[in-house]
Amino acid sequence: MAERNVHSLGFFGRKSLFSMFSITSIFFMLSLLFVMRSTGRHHLFYLNVLPKSKILALSEEGYPQSRTESDYVSNERTFNKYDLLKCNPSKQILKVFMYDLPPQFHFELLGWKAEGKRIWPDIRKMVPHYPGGLNVQHSIEYWLTLDLLLSEFTDNLDGRSAIRVHNSSEADVIFVPFFSSVCYNRFSKVKPPQKRITNVLLQRKLVAFLTEQEEWKRSGGKDHIILAHHPNSLLDARMKLWPAMFILSDFGRYPPTVANVEKDVIAPYKHVIKNYDNDTSDFDSRPILLYFQGAIYRKDGGTVRQELFYMLKDEKDVHFSFGSILKGGVKQATSGMHSSKFCLNIAGDTPSSNRLFDAIASHCVPVIISDDIELPYEDVLDYTEFCIFVRTADALKQNFVINFIRSITKEEWTRMWTRLQEIENMFEYRYPSKDNDAVQMIWQAIARKVPAINFKVHKSARYSRSPVSKEEGMKSFPLPKNIL
Repeated sequence: MAERNVHSLGFFGRKSLFSMFSITSIFFMLSLLFVMRSTGRHHLFYLNVLPKSKILALSEEGYPQSRTESDYVSNERTFNKYDLLKCNPSKQILKVFMYDLPPQFHFELLGWKAEGKRIWPDIRKMVPHYPGGLNVQHSIEYWLTLDLLLSEFTDNLDGRSAIRVHNSSEADVIFVPFFSSVCYNRFSKVKPPQKRITNVLLQRKLVAFLTEQEEWKRSGGKDHIILAHHPNSLLDARMKLWPAMFILSDFGRYPPTVANVEKDVIAPYKHVIKNYDNDTSDFDSRPILLYFQGAIYRKDGGTVRQELFYMLKDEKDVHFSFGSILKGGVKQATSGMHSSKFCLNIAGDTPSSNRLFDAIASHCVPVIISDDIELPYEDVLDYTEFCIFVRTADALKQNFVINFIRSITKEEWTRMWTRLQEIENMFEYRYPSKDNDAVQMIWQAIARKVPAINFKVHKSARYSRSPVSKEEGMKSFPLPKNIL
């Protein structure tokens, strides 16, 4: 009996050892898979252990698709790039669907003539020129449109924040390429033999076009990007297109029901004066303490300019005078800002002005006196590191501004001057665009709004299949009070 028990124990011992070996092997294989995946070499591992004919992979959108070994190897760099982007939300690429609006809405406004049925210029051969002077300060739509067109001709995603897609269902946002600012600047008067104002006519056509599109109906326009950077641009259409995200310079001429910081994006002006390249100046080598040159007598909130003019005009180290771009005004302002420690940015007819961005390009520490100003990408950029803010009520007190500026030490100024040089790239418009310049920063600001857009669109679709009365529908999609 004892002998039988010994053999029985031996049998069960061998089974136990076999089981333990099997379990250990499984854990070893799982550990190997984990290590290979974590080191970024899992693609090559899959090539070795999976059948060579077809490889089941995930597409960029996350849907399964079949690929051959050669496909996988040739696209390994692309997969690694998308893996990196997905792991780092701050580097997500914004997918933008852009309407193919007729050229009369965009590049024809710049004098470009389309050949045949062509909609867009071939930017690989020629890029239409944007008019200079003050027109260029509101040229935002031009730079963003060029960037989207260029995204179709490059495979390099380094430094890129947005790409154009041709299927609107894949897009994060819908881009409307209407050059509204230049349309206002150049086509706001009747030009014979025309009988109607082009600026008004195009706005009406735009509203009619957009409100008939399936993309607009699907979201109520909430995921549409419309550019109206000039304060007077899109005057006739803005009240009808208000659900969209506007790209603006400020909210000075918009009721809060139509435009607000929650849904819209503030973009910088394109500075007019020249950059201060190779800036070797310092606190002592800039002889002017405080600089302002521009229109002094303004309406609305801009009346503070004339009050400050009378307070500061006689200070020996302050330059406060009238100026314009005419008769060498840009050259004079460039020299003056490059020679100044601080540059005044005072509210005019609207809360913002190009002067702030001229100061940044000059490394002249901005002194902002504009209580209602909204600043570009302030959710990620701390302006107090390179700007001085003064409340209007304080600025109007006798000697307050000059005494406050004189109290700022050389060390404080130098820290802000250094920071200006670190962030000036964020306010530069270029073609081709570069990493974290103004074009890419605007796309990133739009991308940060996408979750809120999706929330609104999804919430508004709750009862889309339920039969509702016209009155109930209006409750879920109300118009601004000043429209009703």
